[in-house]
Formats: sequence, structure tokens, C-alpha cells
Amino acid sequence: MLYVDLSSASVESRPVPEAWRRQFVGGKGLGARYLYDELDAGTDPLGPENVLLFMLGPVSGLLPGETRYAAVTKSPLTGGFLDSYAGGTFPDTLAGALQDHIGILVTGRAQEPVKLVVEDDGATVEPAETWGKDTAKTDAAFPDGAVACIGPAGEQGVAFATIASDGGEHHAGRGGAGAVMGAKRLKAVVVRGDPPTDLAELREQYATRYREGDTGQWLHASGTVETVDFANEVGALSTHGWEDGQFEGADGVGIEAVQELAAGREYDDDGSPGGFRVETENGETVPRGATAMSLGAGLGIDDFDAVAALGETCNRLGLDLISAGSAVAWAIKAGDAGLLDESLDYGSPDDARALLKEIVARETMLGDALADGVDAASARLGGDDLLPTVKAMELPAYDPRGARSMALAYATSDRGACHRRALPIEREAFDGDWSPERAAAAVIREQDQRSVLWCLVVDDFVGDAFEDLGAEWLDAVGLDTDGDLATVGERVWNLTRLFNVREGVSRADDELPAKLQEPLDSGPNAGAAIDAESFDAMLDEYYSQRGWDADGRPTSETIERLGLADAVDQSTLPADTTLGE
Repeated sequence: MLYVDLSSASVESRPVPEAWRRQFVGGKGLGARYLYDELDAGTDPLGPENVLLFMLGPVSGLLPGETRYAAVTKSPLTGGFLDSYAGGTFPDTLAGALQDHIGILVTGRAQEPVKLVVEDDGATVEPAETWGKDTAKTDAAFPDGAVACIGPAGEQGVAFATIASDGGEHHAGRGGAGAVMGAKRLKAVVVRGDPPTDLAELREQYATRYREGDTGQWLHASGTVETVDFANEVGALSTHGWEDGQFEGADGVGIEAVQELAAGREYDDDGSPGGFRVETENGETVPRGATAMSLGAGLGIDDFDAVAALGETCNRLGLDLISAGSAVAWAIKAGDAGLLDESLDYGSPDDARALLKEIVARETMLGDALADGVDAASARLGGDDLLPTVKAMELPAYDPRGARSMALAYATSDRGACHRRALPIEREAFDGDWSPERAAAAVIREQDQRSVLWCLVVDDFVGDAFEDLGAEWLDAVGLDTDGDLATVGERVWNLTRLFNVREGVSRADDELPAKLQEPLDSGPNAGAAIDAESFDAMLDEYYSQRGWDADGRPTSETIERLGLADAVDQSTLPADTTLGE
């Protein structure tokens, strides 16, 4: 691991404990182990003592598809564990630059803005000349390297600021890792190196398997923008600030609009997901479905170019577009409820853009309040029941009133409301009403499996080609794990839970947002709501299957079984918990 202390501008290489590599592999798992070990409970996420890890996996740069890296830290939005991922050229180049290192651990705070330059298996801390510039201009300042940087949002400590790469096309988005980077006065990480080229034959085998599989074919045909149409069809597309489950203007921002504009699109032939880009009249590209869901349907905007332009605004400022869309929707609803002097409208790109810039500038009361997230704005201005959040993270646009198991997935996610931890809606929406036992089992299975993939730092979509969760790849690079890979995923999930428990998370934080207990106004699920009793039954079953107590804490038996006893701060566990040697 490459240790960087920005307070002293020092860089040091330290070996990763061999036992940690076997237990946690890399990426999310190894990052979580370092985070638990390095931080004391209650560490200020924006203080110099917090750490920010840029993590790779043991096969980074070798896998088919788009290589990813993991940004791991304590979140300024939720106060809990955070891992956020981004692809593009940065992680491939980082793998080439780091060579014998699996990640970078950054701590401290620089006196003046700096950049970290990584090459030839080492790094230097140098003055940053691009402080104040947006993500695209910062990236362009380093044409000879790949860049991960923050925009004005990170510099201003916006709690949902991102870390951007490739000129703002890719983002480690959710949870505010960009704000941590800004608090450390770290403007950019610039990496130079040639990506690794080993295991080319195995890579091509998996690339072919992925291209020919269902997920590869789906992405090749439409990209993730088709999720807009899927969610809309099943009545689970949050619209107009979570009031409706369907959006009448979905055709204007979904796959139909893309197909009409897609004459110039290009496809990648190397197994990479996506490659699906549509140029708008303003020159922006439309990357993924979340843009259209959060900034389109969520705000009642049905103009494709306008939604793309709002997405580009978020990209350049360095804002997580899911939280950004929620912030604007909250302000519209707060105005309608009489909580604000000003009034904003659904369907207005101009209102949305103006508020996003206010949030980043922090110069108005509303902008400053929303810069700390919807929960913080509600505490300051009122309206805590206007929009749903879990652990202070705003929900993505999949409405669980169209599939109750999604409520459990959101509530138990280790980083706050997140659809990338588990997405059981893909099955439940077409497969009837699930029992608490089935919902809990499905969510746990997906959480553990995805944790394994994020230890390898595998592209989520390419991971569908990993029938053995990556065992063949780990065998190819000679890494033995402590237990089968399903157990590795379970171990990592329990470690992140233990981190959150140490920060004060309990059953009360795995809550059902009040908004989801209100019936939907329209769509196939009109009148649908999630009642607290049925949700509690799912949560009880989830805790039972996880081996956690009634308050959501892993039991001593679970901790022992997963080999986590040496990692755990026992003072944070129940008084009667006794761990063995």
C-alpha cells in the first residue's frame, strides 16, 4: 500500500499483511479493513484524520470490460462507510503506475492545494495549479496522464461531491468522496503508466462470454438508458419528487428518444460495456440511465437535450446526479409546502440549473443547506417527510412501492440507500409478492456476491460472466483466499456493518422512510405503499439470516465464524459479547 500524508507531503510504501489479502482480497474488502483499522470512532469525515483510499484489485487492468477503481472513505453525507466506483482510463493507468501496489491511502491535509502524481511505482505531492477549475478543465490540464479530480463542489465541501475522471465522463459518485478530497486540499491525482497486458487469453475468453451473454447484449443494444423504460413500465420510476410511479414524458428521455438520435453512435468490440453514446444538439453525451431517471423523470423534465445539459452541469461541477436531482426535487416540494420564500417548478431545466449552482456556491441559505444533503436541509428548514432517504443518502429512482424487496435492499445497504448493492426489483416486479424469507435471502445473496466483485473491482455488468465469482482469475494470479468467495463477500459485508455499528448505526437507521408509507398517486401501482409491519417482518428475517442480533449487530458467533475477531473493536459490541482468541 502506498501511504501518502498530505500534512507532511511524505510518501511511504508499506506491505499489505498477507492475512488481510487472503481475507479481503482487494478493492472494497481490503479498503474496508484499512478504514476500520486507521480510524477511531467519531472521526470527522472532513477532518485531516479521515483517510481516503484509491483501491484496485488483484486483477485490475487484466479483466475484460471497463476497469474500475474504488474510492473508500468515511462519508461526509452519511457519517458511515463509503465505497464509490468509477471506470474510464484512470483505473487502467493507475494499475500500470502502481505496479507492485494495490492502492493508495491518503491522510492528513495539505496547507495549500496540491496534486498527487503517481508513476513508476511511487508518488510525489506537488502544488495544484487548477484549484477553482471545473472537472473538464482540470482533466485537460494534464494531457500526458489520466486524472481523478474534484470540481468546485468538492472544493466547497458539498456532501455529495464526486471524484471525476475522463473530463467528467466518469465519477466515483455517491456519498461525497469528492468532499473528502477537497477537505484534504487534494485537487487531483494524476497517474502515468502503461496498463498491464498479462492473461490476454483468459481476458478474451471472458470478453467473448460477456459479449454473448444477456447483459452484454442488452448494454450493446441500448446502454443503461433502457432502465428508464423498465422502471416506468413496472410503475417503479420515481416521478415528480416521489409522488408518482410513472412518467408521462418517459418517451422523451428514454430509449425511444435515444434511438431517434442514435445515428452517430459507436459500439466497442472488446467486451466493454456501453460504447453507446448519443450526441445532443449542445454537444453533450448521454451516458447512463440514472441521468434520465433523476434529472428527467424525477424533476418532470421530458426534453432529452435539457436533461443531458443538466447532467453535464453536474459532471463539470462534480456533483452526484442522484443526490443533485433529489436536492432540486426537495426544494420544489418545500416551496409548495410553504417552507421556502422562493418557488421552483417541475419541468424547468433553468430552475434546476440555477439551484445546482447555488448549492455549489453555498452563498444562499437554501444552497448552503442543500449542500449538506436533503436530510441536513430538512433539519435546518423543515420538511423531513418530503423525500425518502436512508442513512441520510437520497434514494435512487427505483421506487420500492413497485417491489417491496427494494425497500429492504435500500434500508440495509452499507453505504446508505443504493441500488447497486442489490436490485431484487428486476425479479420481484415480474414474479409476484415475495415473502419476507424470500426477500431477505435474495437481498443477502446479491449483497454478498456484489461485495466479492467489488473486492476484485470488477465492472458490475462484466461480473455477470463470472460464474465462479472470479475464482479462476484469482487462481491465475496465485491468490488464495481464506474461505470460498461467497464467504469472502459475507465477511466484507459484515466488516462494513461493524464499521457502521462503531459509528452508532443501529436498527433505527435501517428504517423505512416515511415517504414510502404514503400511497403512489398514479401508474400500475397507484395506491401502493409499504406498511411498517410488513417491512419490520422483512428486516427481522434479514437480521436472522445474516446472523445479527435484533438491533442489527453481528453476533459473536458470526464474527468468529467469519474470522473477524481480530479486526473488531469489542467496546462497540453488546456488553455480553465475548470473542475468542
